[in-house]
Amino acid sequence: MGAREGVGRRRTPRGRAPEPPDTDGADDPPADPESVARTICLNLLTTRARSRAELADGLARRGVEDDVAGRVLDRLDAVGLVDDAAFAEQWVSSRHRHQGLGKRALAGELHRKGVDRETATTAIDEIGRDDERARARELVERRLPSLARHDDTVASRRLVGMLARKGYDAGVAYAVVREALSGRDAPDPSGGPSREEALDALRSAADEAADQGG
Repeated sequence: MGAREGVGRRRTPRGRAPEPPDTDGADDPPADPESVARTICLNLLTTRARSRAELADGLARRGVEDDVAGRVLDRLDAVGLVDDAAFAEQWVSSRHRHQGLGKRALAGELHRKGVDRETATTAIDEIGRDDERARARELVERRLPSLARHDDTVASRRLVGMLARKGYDAGVAYAVVREALSGRDAPDPSGGPSREEALDALRSAADEAADQGG
């Protein structure tokens, strides 16, 4: 009889507690939607600051209902974790300093991130005219040595094009490039346009671009 008592029982290795039965989470309470949404937002904010619109997009992609998302974002706003004005200011400062972006490019980026025009303009206006020109000058001086073998016409076109892609307006681009070219040794034009002719052509192109942009 004693030899048969253990039949049908699962034997547990010596020194190891028996494992609890697997219920597959059947008794777990459903996750609170607002807690889930809050966790999603905090995870997104861990990597970098984000605008309210970016967080709302992140919640929508994860299937969070609009009313739940709104309540959670309002609470995060109330405690200062969602602040589009602070986000815009930080974004502008970082992108202008590290990427050398001009005001036009910064305005476009903030628009794509859902920051309203007034908030974006306030942040961008923190960049003074002199600061913008100084940053543009740094970009030109960094690029200028690679253009040493080109005449002023080619060099000016490429430099202005670079600044335009960075979001600088035509007036800033022309002034900075003209100043940079006037301080370098002019290569032999070999029958090409003179330095003054090249700079005049540059100014005309800049004025035309400004008229089209305005």
